[in-house]
Amino acid sequence: MSSRTTGSTTATRRGLLAGSAAAAGIVATSSPAAAGRRYRPRTYAKRTLLSGRDRHLVSRFSYGVTPDLAAEVRKKGGARAWFAWQLTPGKINDKAGDRTQAWWPELAQGPLTLWQNHAGGIRGGWLVMEDYQRWVMARRMQSRRQVLETMAQFWENHLNVPTNGEQWFLYRKTYGDVIRRHALGRFDELLHAAITHPAMLIYLDNATSSAAHPNENLGRELLELHTVGRGSFTESDVKDSARILTGWYVDMWKSWKASYRPDLHATGRVQVKGFTAANKSADGRAVTADYLRYLAHHPDTARRLAQKLAVKFVGDDPSPALVRRLAKVYLHHDTAIKPVLEALVDSREFRRSVGDKLRDPAEDVVATYRVLRVRLGRPRGTDSAANTMLWQAATIGAMPFSWPRPDGTPLDNATWSSTSRLLASLRTHYQMAGGWWPTQDVGYRPPKAWVPKSGMRFDQLVDHLSRELLHQPSTSVLLKACCEATNLRPGEKITHDHPLVRWSMARLLTTLLDSPEFFAR
Repeated sequence: MSSRTTGSTTATRRGLLAGSAAAAGIVATSSPAAAGRRYRPRTYAKRTLLSGRDRHLVSRFSYGVTPDLAAEVRKKGGARAWFAWQLTPGKINDKAGDRTQAWWPELAQGPLTLWQNHAGGIRGGWLVMEDYQRWVMARRMQSRRQVLETMAQFWENHLNVPTNGEQWFLYRKTYGDVIRRHALGRFDELLHAAITHPAMLIYLDNATSSAAHPNENLGRELLELHTVGRGSFTESDVKDSARILTGWYVDMWKSWKASYRPDLHATGRVQVKGFTAANKSADGRAVTADYLRYLAHHPDTARRLAQKLAVKFVGDDPSPALVRRLAKVYLHHDTAIKPVLEALVDSREFRRSVGDKLRDPAEDVVATYRVLRVRLGRPRGTDSAANTMLWQAATIGAMPFSWPRPDGTPLDNATWSSTSRLLASLRTHYQMAGGWWPTQDVGYRPPKAWVPKSGMRFDQLVDHLSRELLHQPSTSVLLKACCEATNLRPGEKITHDHPLVRWSMARLLTTLLDSPEFFAR
């Protein structure tokens, strides 16, 4: 389901959102014009907003625009300057993001220790992987390097190694570290680091591939999913791709050490598309590097990566012209990722794509924590928020990197537009807005904190909360939805002793969280 190219598809998505919300008794069914005649929003402008254009860029490349993030953007001179600053994450102090790894100490253990713990029944690999998924979500919530986190998510999904606790879990955390390190670098270097990483070698059966019996799994997916794409290669290409990758080895079920084994490498001439090599040496690491560099620089790879980046950050059906332009930038800059991202955010298509991309389940949960300004504490038990937030994402539809196939989690809107997903999101929003679950090692803002001490009209409060949670002014439709959800009139005075604040603030907060503006990123 496309969301930008036709008005009907946009209407379909928003209709789904509005329709489901209306089923919960929240969103009005009248048009904006009709709502505007009776529900005129009143401004409460003490919270300075970014411009719509700046909000769009920051929202698309972060996990929720918070007041602190907006202040940081303004301090940097606007969203475009902030984005350029974010492209050099090493210069950004990120103590809050870094400290979260210590919350799950087993993530620092080596593969042999992890295996011994798993085999000895001390702690299963799937539990370690749950810790990794939680750490990823905690980083997304708290890191100041928001662009790095969004791009680490993109590449970790493109080069997917699922976090389901199978034996590659031994190297899955370091695999994520490697991708995060290269996420804003050059794709040829990222590709080499990922394809030869023990996690990928184990997952796609290359860890014990040999000259006598080359396993084609990694060689095929490298062509089909990671680089040139389906239909761009032959079965002969797959066979030679697999032969090139022989020798990259992991000592399975024993020491779990990764090494290069010349005795396992298949020598002899190889040809994959336009790449040819005599491949005479038993040490095939050089031919591997040349091969992966060739694939990373291939025009088919450039078009495929440009298409995926545009789908993730612009819309489900990007224009061929945009894809061609991004692919050209990618090749011109020797596979460097930063220039491609800069060309993307500077494009007219990106500027016009406001509201065209939906948050996936994990992005929804992270954004809810961020905009509600929930304080996430170090977990002390299974019911701690830092642990249970993973179940919140699962309830909505998917945990980070849990997609079991090598093609990665879908990037399109249709996948995340089901009624069941929407109802699960509404339930999670309501629980979080009320501070009802989770309750351990977590801090919620009290209802009074959302209302100025002096009190205000209800229509002003809706505008105030819209600026706090959605980072945009209230609308007549939103005001009407809030009035119907709380059974209050626009002009009613709201003080700290008002029944709304004492008993029903969660209903008001969740009305904003259930709006199409929050579901979009």
